[in-house]
Amino acid sequence: MERPWLSSYEPKVPESIEYPNVPLCQFLSDSAKRYPEKDALSFYGNRTSYRVLLEQANRFANALIGLGVKKGDRVAIMLPNIPQCVVAYYGALKMGAVVVMTNPLYLDREIQIQMSDSGAETIVALDFFYPRIEPVLKKTPLKNIILTSVRDALPWLLSLLYPLKAWKEGQWLKIRKVPPIYDMKSLMASAASSPPAQKVTSSDLALLQYTGGTTGTPKGVMLTHRNLVVNAIQCRHWMPSLQEGKERFLAVIPFFHVYGMSACMNMAIFLSSTLILQARFVTKDVLKAIHKMHPTIFMGVQAMYVAINNFPNLKDYDLSSIKACISGAGPLHQEVQHQFEKNTGGKLVEGYGLSEASPVTHANPIDGQRNAGSIGLPVSDTLAKIVDIENTDKILNIGEVGELVVKGPQIMKGYWQQEEETAHVLKDGWLHTGDMARMDEEGFFYIVDRKKDMIKTKGENVYPREVEEVLFQFSKVQDAVVVGLPDQFSGEIIKAYIVLKTNTSATEADILNFCKDKLASFKVPKTIEFRTELPKTIIGKVLRRVLLNEEMKKLEEVA
Repeated sequence: MERPWLSSYEPKVPESIEYPNVPLCQFLSDSAKRYPEKDALSFYGNRTSYRVLLEQANRFANALIGLGVKKGDRVAIMLPNIPQCVVAYYGALKMGAVVVMTNPLYLDREIQIQMSDSGAETIVALDFFYPRIEPVLKKTPLKNIILTSVRDALPWLLSLLYPLKAWKEGQWLKIRKVPPIYDMKSLMASAASSPPAQKVTSSDLALLQYTGGTTGTPKGVMLTHRNLVVNAIQCRHWMPSLQEGKERFLAVIPFFHVYGMSACMNMAIFLSSTLILQARFVTKDVLKAIHKMHPTIFMGVQAMYVAINNFPNLKDYDLSSIKACISGAGPLHQEVQHQFEKNTGGKLVEGYGLSEASPVTHANPIDGQRNAGSIGLPVSDTLAKIVDIENTDKILNIGEVGELVVKGPQIMKGYWQQEEETAHVLKDGWLHTGDMARMDEEGFFYIVDRKKDMIKTKGENVYPREVEEVLFQFSKVQDAVVVGLPDQFSGEIIKAYIVLKTNTSATEADILNFCKDKLASFKVPKTIEFRTELPKTIIGKVLRRVLLNEEMKKLEEVA
């Protein structure tokens, strides 16, 4: 297979890599051996060395064994980016459990679905999440509930003040911790700090990562230790200027999201870097952390970079430590990219991936050539091609739009207990992404849009990203998204939802006239709705389906 992208690689990025045949948890053991006293984690001034982190992971692994957890059992982790999340993740992997990362925003119904499907008998969660877990205990396989508190991870002064803060925010709970409810700190205190005896191999299942997937219904993506080892190392080699033991990762992208897990947490541990943990994205707090802690790497999503670009008094914060950022989980619009690079002096590039690929498959070169609007080049050891959506055996020519399919050692084993769904997207080792894309002569790929997001108006195909790129060029627009709405005459019409920058104003006519100068008439939105914010996931991906559901309800009411 021809691979035109190889000629566009940065000089030090390898075409292929020799990966160690080890489980993912070996990353932590190796870093603790090389840099025992280096800070592995930093959380509001509380620092954890690699030596201590390894000891804590061992203790947690042995605590799980003491509760009767066996190799292959699923252990759910419902935590934000706090030290206990890293400890629970690596500890569970060290004793051979399969981790199930659970969104901390899930309500009881969603928790029940995930626990029942995965068969998880153990969950690790923050204490104030317990009211959402308790109602489903009798409806799921859950037997062990291990609770922890943000307070346990804070330095002593903040720890003293935490109860008052938690009480004000409605997050202070007194929970009686008797079996099956356990206190994580107490469990670890009574567990051995020696490595667990359980042997874990690279081929063992490491993770069930739940996703809407390429066909819309929540499924558990089965990722092995090798899948995750490979992808972390692929990400590391894509950034050849990074130095072992010297980088500092701003860890605000949630670890329960596979992008934050692989490209931030796992890669940082592999590189013996410091993870500067942020439990959630609050723009001012993140700016303070950058100003004070001087991170060099900032993995994020466009919404985070937009928030920073538009923050008042941004000049009061020193952001010059930032060397490189990769934006994932959605498109990065050029205006956002250029403004962020101007504000920090660092490099911000777009990458691409999906849970089924651990997740990274493509990224733009950090210091080399990058093409506007591109998701970049396939990373080392990754193949990609564009196929016809009707006949997937037909590979399309350069520049033609079709479905992106990818292949590589980071591709999932399959969907948990869903052979039919697996066969639908995995064919001869090729993962069918469901994304419409094209490739140029230099091997750069461009996502045109999701197949399901494509808008069909007056017989023409319109891809939302193309329209959104233009909307972001309007100087007063802070955020924008477009969707296709049913229309009796056109099939669908284009509607744009706009968030304007603070202290600015614009009319619908202003926006439409701007678009008319830059888009073919059939691509120009027919209607504009101004909003103060757009519905988004916890990591900042716009929820088009929420907007569409709102519109469908309006149509039903009219009918």
